[in-house]
Amino acid sequence: MASATELPGPMEVSESSTSQGAPSPAKCQAQFELGTTLSLFLWPSLSLAVSNNWGGADSADKREWFAQTTIDVLNDEPDADTEWLETFLLNVMLDEFEVNVDDESAFEVAEQVLRIRKNCGRGAFGEVEALNGKWQAKGGQKMGDMFVKKERDEREDETSGSEDEDEEEEGGVDVEMEDAPQLVRAKEPDVPQVDEDGFTKVTKKKR
Repeated sequence: MASATELPGPMEVSESSTSQGAPSPAKCQAQFELGTTLSLFLWPSLSLAVSNNWGGADSADKREWFAQTTIDVLNDEPDADTEWLETFLLNVMLDEFEVNVDDESAFEVAEQVLRIRKNCGRGAFGEVEALNGKWQAKGGQKMGDMFVKKERDEREDETSGSEDEDEEEEGGVDVEMEDAPQLVRAKEPDVPQVDEDGFTKVTKKKR
């Protein structure tokens, strides 16, 4: 395993990115989102809450929602400072996981996320890469793969949804009308019962 001193620093990555040309705004945004997600996923307080299901059986899903919501609020609040973001993180932890984080970790996470946003805006992704390596060293799935899979799933869902809407618009009523007779045919027919003397028994129909 490489020592910490061998890891490239943010400045080294920034210079490399600059020499290869400035990264696109889309890449900068993707790296910011990745860094924000990693910052939360590596937050010990949140990890403890998820491992103990303090947010319920869907605690892992809540953590993903937490990360996406943090990204969304920061996109809506470009001037957010560390104290504002810290308050937001603490409120979510209390409301969703019933955890009152009373140490300084929420401030540290907020500080890290805002620093990552600033650096990613300048094309410096070194800290994000370091966090991704730390996450994988802990046995986590490579976040880059998760983001690609998420984007692919969202595209497939959108395609599937549009196809379903087209089918409903073209023949939704006809499908329902075709299904109804099948339920009738599935019902067993009433067979007359004949006794030993040859008389047909009369049975009362069930309502």
